[in-house]
Order: sequence, then C-alpha cells, then structure tokens
Amino acid sequence: MNKRTALAVATIALTATLAGCGKTVPGTALPAGGTPGTTGGTSKINTNFDKLLRECTVVAQDDIGKSVGDNMYVEPSFNGAVCMWNLTGGSAGSGMVTLNWYELGSLANEKQNNDRLKYVSNDITVQGRRSLETHRPNDSDSCGVSAPAADTGIVGWWVNYRNGSQHADPCDAARKLVELTLNLAR
Repeated sequence: MNKRTALAVATIALTATLAGCGKTVPGTALPAGGTPGTTGGTSKINTNFDKLLRECTVVAQDDIGKSVGDNMYVEPSFNGAVCMWNLTGGSAGSGMVTLNWYELGSLANEKQNNDRLKYVSNDITVQGRRSLETHRPNDSDSCGVSAPAADTGIVGWWVNYRNGSQHADPCDAARKLVELTLNLAR
C-alpha cells in the first residue's frame, strides 16, 4: 500500500470513529456535585478536593497507638481511598489498622456488602448512633466498626492483629477509633 492510499484509509477510519462518538444525552446539566432538586447545584459533597486525604489525620497516630495496644508503634503505610497504618511492638504484637470514610456511604450498604462477603455484622451503638461491628468468619484477630459520620456518609475502622498473636479484643480497638473519629469530626 502506498503512502497516499494509507493516508486515505487512515482519514476515513478517523472520520468514521469521530462520527460514531457523538451523541446527544437527554437530561439537565448540573455543576460538579449538583443533584437534581438542589438550588444552584450545591450539595453536601465536597467537590473541590481541597481536603483530599485529610481524613487520614482525623485521629493522631499516638491516639491510634493507644487505642490498639500498650506501647504500640504506629506507622502510616498508605493514604488513598482508605488510610492504613502498620502496627509493631507493644503488648499486642503487630498488625494493621485501616480507616475508610465514604461521603456517600451508609450502614445499609455496609451491611449488604458484609452479607455478600459472608461476614458477620452485629448492631451496636457508638456515641448514641446505630453502628455495625463486623467480623470475618473464624477470624478472632480482626474486627471492623462502621458508624454514620458526623456530617454525611460513613466512617469505619478495621483492626487486624497478626494471626494467632496475643492481643486485646480488636472490636474494642475499632470501636475506640470510631469514637475518636466522631468526637473529632464534630
């Protein structure tokens, strides 16, 4: 194929592709974060992304350490959609702590996902709010607690101690971390 033929074929292919991509979508355009029925497109969701990863500092590392075990060393390991810390030393051995904070989350959604994963969820109360305590089947080394956030969405902490290590109840630690988060989020 000569250069002229190749250029013609490429032009036809590009034209056909671009023509196939355009279409009109019915509905009303809203600004980022807007929802139907809101005035001016405002909502409770922060779409400026100016507080991105700030959730990871809502509870101080020292307070995380005190919640999970005596003399526990806490080191950040990941900040993103969730925040994670490695645990070493202290009376509880080693493990990991995870924080999730979903602005559009709900306890109903958490319960539904737990059921799908075949986790065991129990209703508990944290600072007067209905919350969920979650266990993986046959895993006494980890526990998660989720509660409605102070403003919108859901906040949850998972405490995972090393399998078979000597440690306190991971649910107590997760509950303490949720309490600290709710206190600081007000």
